[in-house]
Amino acid sequence: MARIRSTNRSGGAGGSKARLALSFGTSALAVVRALKRVRHTRGTTDKLTTADAVAGLLPLITSAAIVLRQLRRKPDTAQ
Repeated sequence: MARIRSTNRSGGAGGSKARLALSFGTSALAVVRALKRVRHTRGTTDKLTTADAVAGLLPLITSAAIVLRQLRRKPDTAQ
């Protein structure tokens, strides 16, 4: 099995700025889809479905926040 190597020499997770931006965009789209699901389930009387939709939203928001933090810390090398 092939071993995945990090492109970041400091040992942390990350990659190029374009890769992080793409990851953030993907996370943002997932958050939008989950928000639509939450709005849809709020109209129902089934509280368990609403709770499930909200619980699915939380890790997506966390993921987007982590990627955004990495993007902000990344030095801009193109001048």
